[in-house]
Amino acid sequence: MQESYQNDESLHMSKVGKNFLGILNDLKRRPEDAAKELGIPLEQIQEIIEGKKYLPSEIIELAAKIWPVNVSDFYIIYDDTPTGIKSMSAEESKLSSRIMYRGGKPYYEYRDTVMSSVAPFRPEWIMELCQVSNNNPENPNAKWNNGHFMHQFTYFIGDVNFYYLDRQNKKQIAVMKTGDSMYISPFVPHTFTTRSDQDNGLILALTYGNKLTGDVKQELSGLSTKIGSQFSLNFSSKENASASLLKFHREISSLTINEVSIRTKISTDIINDLENAKRLPTNEEIILLAQAFNVNSRELITDDSIEEKVVVQPYKECKRWYYPDNSKIYEFVELASTRSLPFSKTFEVNIQNPNRADYDFKIGLHQFIYNVGKNELFLNWEFNGEKYEKLIKPGDSIYVKPFVKHSFSGNGKLVVLRVGGRIPGDSQRELSIIGKRNVERAINETMQWFDPKGRN
Repeated sequence: MQESYQNDESLHMSKVGKNFLGILNDLKRRPEDAAKELGIPLEQIQEIIEGKKYLPSEIIELAAKIWPVNVSDFYIIYDDTPTGIKSMSAEESKLSSRIMYRGGKPYYEYRDTVMSSVAPFRPEWIMELCQVSNNNPENPNAKWNNGHFMHQFTYFIGDVNFYYLDRQNKKQIAVMKTGDSMYISPFVPHTFTTRSDQDNGLILALTYGNKLTGDVKQELSGLSTKIGSQFSLNFSSKENASASLLKFHREISSLTINEVSIRTKISTDIINDLENAKRLPTNEEIILLAQAFNVNSRELITDDSIEEKVVVQPYKECKRWYYPDNSKIYEFVELASTRSLPFSKTFEVNIQNPNRADYDFKIGLHQFIYNVGKNELFLNWEFNGEKYEKLIKPGDSIYVKPFVKHSFSGNGKLVVLRVGGRIPGDSQRELSIIGKRNVERAINETMQWFDPKGRN
């Protein structure tokens, strides 16, 4: 165990050193320049870069004072999942139990499930301690929250009432049963209760961050609330969304409507109509406008539809299929989701796989997995050339890193939430443009931006 810890620490120090080199490259500082400006020996700079010494906090604080960087730029996420997965048993989850009071009475019992420093999940097991005798959305016993920043997928176990505010800020209720699920957008006020004369209901409240967490949130905060809030465009309808995107790209290009008309041969009257949400642009107009703004057409295309802030998915209406083809090894049940988050996928997976040796999955998303069934299952996986096996008991939860080859064996039932985090989408496209040849340097810088000895 001690050797494993030392290896993890060594790997972390190496990543910190490479990140430090990347910062110096971005600032066009050679190690000797950094040593002089920070007032420390060149040898210490080299040892930090090579991962042989820690980067002290006093050096980080000094660097943030003399260079246009933030303290957070120097800190690397610690990888607490060195074998590709992390688990939390039902017994460990129970030890985290805490009772939440609302209105002076016990309202929820919270328990942690598996979380990782490298994943965007913050999933909770929650028992509803408040029982109600009716399905009235105005029930005074239902104590509402103020909404929260994270997206939330919820899987229901038992008879639970779900209360929420709709677009018109009107209180609504969804009467949920085992297997039902829902998605709720950030900051939508909501609450849950148990229907009376039943066992206390349970929910798996799987909250997670998407693109606005981490560095993006830090940048918005650094710009100030007043400035940052202006990045939020009017997406209340497809016409308003299209108009907002067109106007935003025209203004960041400092183009007049007349200049856009000259470049596109689209009349100024039509451009004015498009920017005032009087109609949607045609495909041909989108192509011409994208060329005028020197962007890809996808930047001007709106979502297919404006979805509700809350998506309720009854279990009996879920789509089902088997995977792989021509087998009944895994039955997938598609749970609540939203097209606004294309890299978030939720499933119930029914497994009938007595002894399968193949690795059936290699998923390019973070995965949270919870054993909601009554039977034990096995997770088999491969990571860095090593093969592993893990028993998953009822109530256990698992985190699996992206692209880890794995499979499940046994007969049981899992709930699976897959989330992209901040990488899939625009970041993935940028990484793809950089190309596989340079990906390693993009992730962990390996060399100075020029060769001091000269290169022909």
